[in-house]
Amino acid sequence: MNNKESTVTVFKRCAIAAIAASCVLAMQVQAETTYAYAKVIESRPIYSIVEVSMPYQDCWNEEVPVRSRHQSESRTPAIIGTIIGGAIGNAVGHNKSNKRVGTVVGAVLGHSIGRDIVSGNGRDSHYYEVVQRCETAYDYREEERLVGYQVRYRFHGEEYSVRMDDDPGDEIRVRVDVQPVY
Repeated sequence: MNNKESTVTVFKRCAIAAIAASCVLAMQVQAETTYAYAKVIESRPIYSIVEVSMPYQDCWNEEVPVRSRHQSESRTPAIIGTIIGGAIGNAVGHNKSNKRVGTVVGAVLGHSIGRDIVSGNGRDSHYYEVVQRCETAYDYREEERLVGYQVRYRFHGEEYSVRMDDDPGDEIRVRVDVQPVY
């Protein structure tokens, strides 16, 4: 065997040994996981005190002042003002065209004065109206709430304890990992 062949042979043997060693280590590191059931010794509820806010409508009746102005619906003062204003305007004019202009101007002014009289005669009335006012208010109270369970169980003669969200009943499912010890 020459030197080159012996180097290749040694290299092949080392590679085979490395592959075999890694396979053995991989098999040893691999753990087996199974599930079993354990007997529950005690399941004790855990409570916590929490503050709870409850919204509600708080309503009351309130008197508010109301001011209204009642106006007369009658058009009589405006019509009378137009007639009187037209008559005065006609009487003031000296010739035919002045009498016409005076009549029109007098009628317009008389109508405006009559309308002002109607609106000035309106009555102010004050009264109170009952309205309901509401606002959202909150009632706070303390309440005891279930937050979980403290569970003690026995598995293979040993006692264990765990906190759980739900009561497991008589048995609890446990995960068992088996790993070789070196």
